[in-house]
This record gives sequence, structure tokens and C-alpha cells, in this order.
Amino acid sequence: MIRSMTGFGRCENVTEQYKISVEMKAVNHRYLDLGIKMPKRFNYFESGIRGLLKTYIQRGKVDLFISYEDYTGQKLCLKYNESLAGEYVQYFKQMSEKFSIDNDMTAGVLARMPEVLTMEQEAEDEEAMWKILSQAVEEAAKKFVESRSQEGESLKEDLLGKLKTMAELVAFVEQRSPAIVAEYQGKLEAKVKELLGGSGIDESRIVTEVTIFADKVCVDEEIVRLKSHISHMENELKSGGGVGRKLDFLAQEMNREANTILSKANDLELSDKAIALKTEIEKIREQIQNIE
Repeated sequence: MIRSMTGFGRCENVTEQYKISVEMKAVNHRYLDLGIKMPKRFNYFESGIRGLLKTYIQRGKVDLFISYEDYTGQKLCLKYNESLAGEYVQYFKQMSEKFSIDNDMTAGVLARMPEVLTMEQEAEDEEAMWKILSQAVEEAAKKFVESRSQEGESLKEDLLGKLKTMAELVAFVEQRSPAIVAEYQGKLEAKVKELLGGSGIDESRIVTEVTIFADKVCVDEEIVRLKSHISHMENELKSGGGVGRKLDFLAQEMNREANTILSKANDLELSDKAIALKTEIEKIREQIQNIE
């Protein structure tokens, strides 16, 4: 299936514990360019997110936006520094003996000493968090690819229509080319007769001139290659997948052949068709820039 490089995908998962939202959008780009904006708590997962997205996307400038709300509040726990508490006890005892004062140390007093008891945030379960995040990213990516595929189908139909028009123009050029040589021969013989006033005509010289002219205006090779490129592009469009680069190359080759036909054209009708052919190829090249 053909995919456009522009697309949009969104996923929002809401539970009693959290709310996570993922949005993706993309525009044309020659290569894959991923831009990710997310909370700092997810920075650890950036490599995994990029790897996951590369399984769904081949080309395009893709922007990914992630937001996360935790409804459980901060998960805090109490930490007891036993070694530091022991030092406090030891120093209080030394001060009591040194200055002959009462040592009124109690557990309550000791607990209020700096850093003996501290509140710390519990470490997150990275595996569980990655499961939540990756599911949301993957769901958004699937919807993103679906939107690309829908637009890609429209692009495919449009391109197939343009290729059909091209094939008709090439068929006209193929049919018209031999007639140009025959017309040239007729005009040449008539002109020679007029100049010689009915005297004998050197048929061999006429044949030589016609042969030289036919060689100059011959577009048989260009027609064969154009037909091949049109057929190849149709097959690539129908087979689907990431064919954007292949199609772009084929369009360049088509344009080269059309330029050659136009340069060899020695007939108004043929020139008009060659120009129309180039116009269709340019339209195709513009559309191909939108294909992944």
C-alpha cells in the first residue's frame, strides 16, 4: 500500500492512576527526521521510542508530542540513616562528658537531627512505565500510518491517471514519428523537382538526405524507454511499500527522455505533445514528493 508522507495520529489513555497523551504529525522530508517532545521523566526511553517508530515510518519529518499526568501523587517513603544517627549519639555523649552536662538525648530528639530521617521519592518501575508509554506510542503510530495510507491511496489513483495520460501522449509520438519522415521525403522530392524544372532526380541523393533526416528525428529508443518507465512506475505504485525514492528516480529518467524527444521534434504537433508530456511528468514529480 502506498503511503503519503503527511499524516496525523493520536492516542490518549486514561486510568485512575494516570493520563498519557501521544500525538504525531508529519510533513515531507527526504529522510526520516524524528523530533520528540516529552516530560523529562521519559528521557530514559527516547532510544526505545525512536526504535519503535522506525518500525512504522521510513521517511518524513515527524514530530512526536507526549504528555503525562500522574493522579497517584508523589510516591514518598521515609529513609532512616542509621550510621549518621550513631554519630549524633556518639558526639552528644562526648559533649556531655566534656562539659559535664546532662545528655538528654531521646529517640524523638535524635529523629529531628538533620538527615537522620528523610523523605525520598520512590524509584519508578521502569518496566511498567515503558509498557504504558510504548503502548500509547504504538497506538498513535498505527493511527498515523492509517492516515498516511488513506492519503496514499488517493495519491496512487491520481498518479495512475497521469501515467495513463502519459501513455496516450507517448502512443501519439510513436504513431506520428514515421509520418514526419514520409512527409519530409515528399516535400524534399517536390522541392527538388521544382528547382530542377522537371529534369531527372537523383533518387540516391534523396534517399541519403531522408536517411540523415530520419536519424536526426528518430525517437524510437526514447519511446521504448518511456514505455518501460511508465510500466515500471505503475507496477511500483500497485505493489506499494516505501517506493518514494524509486518513483522519484523513475520520474527523473522520464523527464530526460521527454527532453530528448522535444529536442528532436521537427513537427509542431510532436512538439506540442512533447511539451504536454513534460508537463505531466512535472506533475508526477511533484506528487511523488508526498510519497513515503
